[in-house]
Amino acid sequence: MPQWKAFKLSAIAIILFTLLSVQSTWAKSFINTNWRGLALKGYDVVAYFTMNKPVKGSSEFSYKWKDATWRFSSQKHLDLFKAAPEKYAPQYGGY
Repeated sequence: MPQWKAFKLSAIAIILFTLLSVQSTWAKSFINTNWRGLALKGYDVVAYFTMNKPVKGSSEFSYKWKDATWRFSSQKHLDLFKAAPEKYAPQYGGY
């Protein structure tokens, strides 16, 4: 009987470890992207805050963050995003 108890505890520990590992991986890089890896389909996320409207980003001003490519309409917007990406990135990865 004690061997069975040890087996159950080991199995539970392995399952919990696996779930925690997967969850932390999703939390680090779970950004909604299109098939080309662009966040928000290439729209400038900073423009939503500074211009109050959607503005298409340019490949000239792009930045890789959390396994996604973010595009911006200007160098200023790119710099603002680099300084505080969590401030501008959509909540819950854009879903």
